[in-house]
Amino acid sequence: MLNKTTAGEDYKKRNFLTIFTKGDIFSKLSYIICGLANIKNGQIVKGLLFLGLEVLFFIFMGAKGVRLLADLTTLGTSTQSMVFNESIGIYETVQGDNSMLILLFGVIATVVTACFIAIWVFSIFSGERARALKSAGKHVPTFIEDVKSLANKNIHFLFLSVPVSGLLIFTVMPLIYMILMAFTNYDSEHQPPGNLFTWVAIKNFITLLSSSDRLSATFWPVLGWTFIWGICATFSCYFGGMALAIVINSKGIKLKKFWRTIFVITYAIPGFISLKFVATMLGERGIFNVLLQKWGFTDVALPFLTNTTWARVSVILVNLWIGVPVTMLMVSGILMNIPGEIYESAKIDGAGPFTMFRKITFPYMLFITTPYLISNLIGNFNNFNAIYFLTGGAPNSLDYFKGAGKTDLLVTWLYKLTKDSNDYNLAATIGIIIFVISAAFTLITFSRSQSMKNEEGFR
Repeated sequence: MLNKTTAGEDYKKRNFLTIFTKGDIFSKLSYIICGLANIKNGQIVKGLLFLGLEVLFFIFMGAKGVRLLADLTTLGTSTQSMVFNESIGIYETVQGDNSMLILLFGVIATVVTACFIAIWVFSIFSGERARALKSAGKHVPTFIEDVKSLANKNIHFLFLSVPVSGLLIFTVMPLIYMILMAFTNYDSEHQPPGNLFTWVAIKNFITLLSSSDRLSATFWPVLGWTFIWGICATFSCYFGGMALAIVINSKGIKLKKFWRTIFVITYAIPGFISLKFVATMLGERGIFNVLLQKWGFTDVALPFLTNTTWARVSVILVNLWIGVPVTMLMVSGILMNIPGEIYESAKIDGAGPFTMFRKITFPYMLFITTPYLISNLIGNFNNFNAIYFLTGGAPNSLDYFKGAGKTDLLVTWLYKLTKDSNDYNLAATIGIIIFVISAAFTLITFSRSQSMKNEEGFR
């Protein structure tokens, strides 16, 4: 038997297993009957709530949950068919299973089960805490006191409940649904309810990454261009914005606010409007080609958006025009925070403008902006607007799989696979690959950056 002094301390040392092995009979029974330990130790309302949630869960599982989880293993067995009705002399449609709905409801049942398991574990620890407090002769909080604590010491639970619920419903469940779809054959040839789709394990990943057909021959070039685009788009805007900010903030430049305002106008206009407008200007009969031919620089229209090399260079340059103002604004604020005495000391030591930039300005910039640089690089890997509204992925290639173009990124190709060809399994597979690449790159680069290693400040 524990004395009153050590009872509370013993509770803090217990885990999910030791609560069962070292707890009293009510603690053990609470593993089967949720809330029993709370009821025994004076928290009747709280215990009844746990018990009620358990009863509701088992009612749900008995009525639908078990069947939904069982159907998830097959994704349906009967397809929609036409049956001749002899009594009226016509064919009638007999509804079959719908793999898409089976997968969706199976995910919902799985998430509901996971939520109940979390509540079940929480109820066990809650009951053990109540037992420990009572054994120690301390006050056991009532249900009213627990509710009032949500406005004081436990207010974080109240504030987090809404966003966590929204995250679970609108992010986690769709994400699980998308991930599971990558392990099925849900494509243009398997559209429920007419044709069911089934589980195919990792076949989609093998086909996409290592096969010798058009699909794999499309994925690797698109992935390569995605990396090239991400790096060029990120660092061109980064160094371009930095150079522009340094020039505008130079002592000899007048009307600094005016110049900042001029460049920010491109950022103030919605990006898709600018991109569609520029796409029209770069077209075969756009203003650029018309003027170049009128002034005698060329006899034919230049293939700004129809030739692979021209199109790729064009999207990088247009993105530079749109993205530079963002970096310029950020860098301008950083430049204003660099003490002028550092530059004065460097001048006294004989350092020139290039040396001061290399030894002072750029290291300080890089230290401050590393998180931004990493997130911007990942953002450019998934920069849907710049490609879709400017080129639409064109020029298209017959060598590529189902409408993929030479300027398509993985994310725009993913969109085409869902919108144009209904190959949802391949789109989901590409989505997972994008996530893995982005997450791995972010974690590795950020953990190795000085911003992470030296959190106390730049030296």
